Amino acid sequence: MMEELLPESVVAVESHGDDPAGDASLYPEELAVLTRAVGKRRREFATVRVCARRAMEKLGVAPGPLLPGERGAPRWPAGVIGSMTHCEGYGAAALARAGDLASLGIDAEPHLALPDDVLDAVALPGESDRLHRLGARVPAVHWDRLLFSAKESVYKAWFPLTGKWLDFSEADIDISLDRASVTDSLSGDLRAQLLVPGPVVDGLAVQTFTGRWTVRGGLVATAVTVPHTGPGPVPGSGA
Repeated sequence: MMEELLPESVVAVESHGDDPAGDASLYPEELAVLTRAVGKRRREFATVRVCARRAMEKLGVAPGPLLPGERGAPRWPAGVIGSMTHCEGYGAAALARAGDLASLGIDAEPHLALPDDVLDAVALPGESDRLHRLGARVPAVHWDRLLFSAKESVYKAWFPLTGKWLDFSEADIDISLDRASVTDSLSGDLRAQLLVPGPVVDGLAVQTFTGRWTVRGGLVATAVTVPHTGPGPVPGSGA
C-alpha cells in the first residue's frame, strides 16, 4: 500500500500487525530508550524498526540501530533519508538514498473520524470548505482523518530539512481524488502550500510539497516527497 504512493526510488516495507520478535528484534541502544515505555509503545517501536531495517537491506545499506533524535525523528545512516509510521495493526518505513530525494514523510491512520473538536485545531477555513465538498461527493471517506494524516506527512518531510516545528495552520493542503478510484480503494493527490518560508533545497526555497494518499483496508495512508531542485547530479549521489 505505502510503496504505491511513492516514487520508484523509494523502498517501502510495511507490516500488518506487530513484529512477533518484539524486544528481541531491537539493538541494546534501542532498548535503552524504552526503559519507561509501555507495552504498546514498545511493540510499535520494534515493528517499525524491523520494517526500516528490511528497507535498509533492500537499499544495500547495512542495518543498525535507529535511535530517535530531536523531536523523536529517527536518525538515519549517512546518505539515507526516510520516514516511519505506525498505528493500531499497521507499521511501515520508507527509505531512499539522499541523492535521489531531498526528504520524504509517510503517515498511516485508522480510517475513522477524528475525535470531537480536533478538526478545528487541524484545518484552515479553506481546508474545511474543501473537505465539506469532498464529503458531499464521497461520504464514505473520513476526509478529516485524511487531512490530519496529510499534515503529519508534510511535517515529517519538513522537519529534516529545517529542524523546526511546523504548525497545522502553517500548511494549506488541497486534496484531490483520482478519477479511476473505486469504492474499495480510493486514492488521489496531495498538494501542500507552505504558509511560512519554505526550506532551502539545493539553493532554492521550496514552498510547495506534493504527495499521494489512499484509503484501503480500514486505513488512511499518505506520503509526501520533496525532490531535489538543483540542476545536474546531486552531491553524494554517485552520479
